[in-house]
Amino acid sequence: MTAMIAHVGPNLPQELLRASGRHAGALPFDPEAPTPTAEQWMESKFAPWARSILEGWAAGDYDDLEYVLFSRADDNAQRLYYYLCELQRRGLVGGPEPLILDIAKVPRESSLARTEFSLRKLAEQLGVTGEALAEAITACNAERRASTPARADHTCLLAGTPPPDSRLHDAATHAGFTLIGPTLAETWTKLGAVVEVDREPFSALARQVHSDPAGPRSFADAGAALHDAIAECCAEAVVLWQIEEDEAQAWHLPAQRAALAREGLPSLVLTRRDWLARDGAAAEITAFLKGIAP
Repeated sequence: MTAMIAHVGPNLPQELLRASGRHAGALPFDPEAPTPTAEQWMESKFAPWARSILEGWAAGDYDDLEYVLFSRADDNAQRLYYYLCELQRRGLVGGPEPLILDIAKVPRESSLARTEFSLRKLAEQLGVTGEALAEAITACNAERRASTPARADHTCLLAGTPPPDSRLHDAATHAGFTLIGPTLAETWTKLGAVVEVDREPFSALARQVHSDPAGPRSFADAGAALHDAIAECCAEAVVLWQIEEDEAQAWHLPAQRAALAREGLPSLVLTRRDWLARDGAAAEITAFLKGIAP
């Protein structure tokens, strides 16, 4: 049986993972499952998904994997990696070998060089050649170009914390709107921008990963990113949803509020909310959208 690798966190190079021939996708987890074991080891400010993953890891849910790759571009993913390494060292959990990819996002050449070095190191560990990476880049570029988002009659942009599943999207459907915004797993598996194939493959991929404006460690302007997202999906309204534990998103809130004011669209701002929407967020979204429905 082929040993597989899954991944945790955003901004990870999907091309390189696919080129390995054994990518299992984003590490799955059950957001509804109790996490009593994880709560013995983790602080309350960890993202809820991190507790869910650690609970599953301790239960042996991922023992069929050889590796799990964590993103250093996300604080929760990075911290979870170090917790798992220490718990394995102490013999408290087993499971696959945790790996981490050091994605540097500072807009300078030394940061780009660090990212390329990290990609080459990971490729060597996974047995990925330059030729295999180039083929995967070509395939992913074709996939990007073939992907055409469906246009809905009434769209509402969901910004902020990616939800665990489609429960917020379903709330918008009840009001006759399509909620546009990725779930957490979709942010982890999203292909970045088209990779320039005229460069050496590792160098080209490094530039794409380094410059990706998405993710909590991006240096992109959060207000400008919100403006672009509104324009891309032709949103008629915006829901800005942030959970209690999402400290990274909190820093973006002032710029996002200013962008919403400039856009002049109907908006609903929900901050410090519950990850599983047990606080009535779904009903608030439905009521908000019904109130602005044409």
